[in-house]
Amino acid sequence: MAEATVQPSKTTANRIEIVLIGLGVAALLALPFFVYPIFVMKMMCFALFACAFNLLLGYTGLLSFGHAAFFGGAAYFTAHAVKVWGFPPEIGILTGVAGAALLGLVIGFFAIRRQGIYFAMITLALSQMFFFFCVQASFTGGEDGIQGVPRGTFLGVFDLQNEHTMYYFVAANFLLGLFIVWRIVNSPFGLILRSIRENESRAISLGYSVQNYKLAAFVMSAALAGLAGAIKALVFQFATLTDVAWQMSGEVILMTLLGGIGTMAGPIFGAGFVVALQNMLATSDFPVTIATGLIFMVCVLIFRRGIVGEIYAWLERRRGEKPE
Repeated sequence: MAEATVQPSKTTANRIEIVLIGLGVAALLALPFFVYPIFVMKMMCFALFACAFNLLLGYTGLLSFGHAAFFGGAAYFTAHAVKVWGFPPEIGILTGVAGAALLGLVIGFFAIRRQGIYFAMITLALSQMFFFFCVQASFTGGEDGIQGVPRGTFLGVFDLQNEHTMYYFVAANFLLGLFIVWRIVNSPFGLILRSIRENESRAISLGYSVQNYKLAAFVMSAALAGLAGAIKALVFQFATLTDVAWQMSGEVILMTLLGGIGTMAGPIFGAGFVVALQNMLATSDFPVTIATGLIFMVCVLIFRRGIVGEIYAWLERRRGEKPE
């Protein structure tokens, strides 16, 4: 894991990411005219989920096995708010994000008191407690979930039942989420998070309240994961137990490691690759779980920095730079 967290040099990474962001925005605007919009919307939801997770793992050094609670919890909160309470989609999404942030505050409050594998196991245990709550709670619909969630009308003007309108609504939220992650990472707060990741004892000796910074990062990551889950509930018009199961936490870890932790573009690439692979194998006889397991093994054994991380390292070697 230590090798996987090696970061590319800031100059090279920033240049590449600026180019990738420009190409990505241009592609987002054009894709719905060439690709099935629902498929791309699903990619964006999971890419944002992976970026939210990467904020915690890649930039703070905290491995959570419970992020499905925030992703799926926000999906339930948004679906219930929109379908049962009749909230408009924008308020429904805010409800989901607020619910995920509150869950993050509760789970993070207990988890940050431990480090390493103990931190990961606490997040997993509390996430599973929330999963069983969703199984039995009346407002979640149990094993049936919440189905037939109306998309509604954004700001009372834009009808989200229209696929292209919904697509650009999702794209706008996706880009907003990415900007928030980028702003956090490139702020003084983000620098402190990286210092905690690299040497927590040194950060403490410099007078930083490490526990508070960890908790803040955890809540921010949970809220952004909630944004992804809330949007997914509107895109597919349902929320189910699959969204809060531990397997969902495993998937986002795979996406992030595959793309490259500690990079902005890595989780987006990893999420897109995994979602595309699942879509291709959905109609075949080859089990998706075996395919994702094999990919994870190859990633850990060969691409320890992730695909994007390895590309950064290769470019740096060509430029005569050494990874930090």
